[in-house]
Amino acid sequence: MQIITTRQALSDQVAACKQKQKTIGLVPTMGALHEGHASLVRKSVSGNNVTFVSVFVNPTQFNNKEDLEKYPRNLERDADLLASLGVDYVFAPTPEEMYTPEEMNTVFNFDFGGLDSVMEGKMRPGHFNGVVQVVSKLFRLVQPDRAYFGEKDYQQLAVIRRMVDIMHFNVQIVGCPIVREASGLALSSRNERLSAEEKQTAVNISHILFESRQLTQSQTVAQVESWVIEQINRVPGLTVEYYQIVDQTTLQPAPDFSHAIGCVTVYCGPVRLIDNVKY
Repeated sequence: MQIITTRQALSDQVAACKQKQKTIGLVPTMGALHEGHASLVRKSVSGNNVTFVSVFVNPTQFNNKEDLEKYPRNLERDADLLASLGVDYVFAPTPEEMYTPEEMNTVFNFDFGGLDSVMEGKMRPGHFNGVVQVVSKLFRLVQPDRAYFGEKDYQQLAVIRRMVDIMHFNVQIVGCPIVREASGLALSSRNERLSAEEKQTAVNISHILFESRQLTQSQTVAQVESWVIEQINRVPGLTVEYYQIVDQTTLQPAPDFSHAIGCVTVYCGPVRLIDNVKY
């Protein structure tokens, strides 16, 4: 496995792969890798001749500088895991390598078609602008045949699919199911910031989401939303930022449960966690 830190070196390796007509898989990450990331990598390794993984904590998608500073980073550990999974290339640039000063200080404009007006987009203005900015750069650099994203970040996955349509990238987007601990807690890099006690508390999020499925035959969308928020807020140490049941494609409020997904963001102590459940 080779670790690449510059765009030029990355482009050189991609060109060599393309010349040999090798299929390329890309797994974009921000590091602090866990079994959820590993599941994406395994799919890429099994489905392509060559796999590139980017490890880059993207500053333009953080609207909270403290959150950016506290985001866990351990490239050495990440590289060991990726090597064991059969990854061919790791792209680990600095922010200065990825962006010009102008790009760092200018909001990236993109027509989200309303996908950014709800949930994460509403709570974290500019977040998805940064996501599209970095992923579009990676797609241009790596020119992947397939790119792999987890469904835990469901809204992000919807945004990426729209980006591919709007920008006409010739890449297949592969959405991969949420990977959970045995307890039900969705795997997340942010879980590293939870104490053992907070981790126990956070398990309640997924349990309540799963339990809410049993209410869909007898209650309305609005009633289930209220029930989930009330149940999670009852757990000491948990505070709901939002819970919305939306259409799986448009992400607009769902009129019923036929094609719906419930997306939640919860603060467990100071740590912001996201999860979702399909109905």
